[in-house]
Amino acid sequence: MKPKEVIEKWVKLFNEGSAEKIAELYHLDATNHQVANAPIEGKAAISEMFTAEFSTAEMTCIPENIFEDGEWAILEWKDPLGLRGCGFFHVVNGKIKFQRGYWDKLSFLRMHNLPIPKE
Repeated sequence: MKPKEVIEKWVKLFNEGSAEKIAELYHLDATNHQVANAPIEGKAAISEMFTAEFSTAEMTCIPENIFEDGEWAILEWKDPLGLRGCGFFHVVNGKIKFQRGYWDKLSFLRMHNLPIPKE
């Protein structure tokens, strides 16, 4: 799959809330770095991260734009509550090798009535 196709599938699986299926899109040694959090290393840890996130809040990814440039895809997204963000995905041989995402964590926590860390 081309990078754009991988991200289209990623969005579909994200919206299904399937951590196990979405993790299959990543290389075994992939890195997922949501800049509001520490980087997550490895497919198993990425699956655990999605499992925790999907159990914490109901999330929906509405793609606004998906761009492709060589081995990279860029996803600009929003959710039904008004949160917006973007993700950069390095796709190698049809799987995600590296992902970096930018979004407002404080707004996310407030929108979902989740505890706000004191630090």
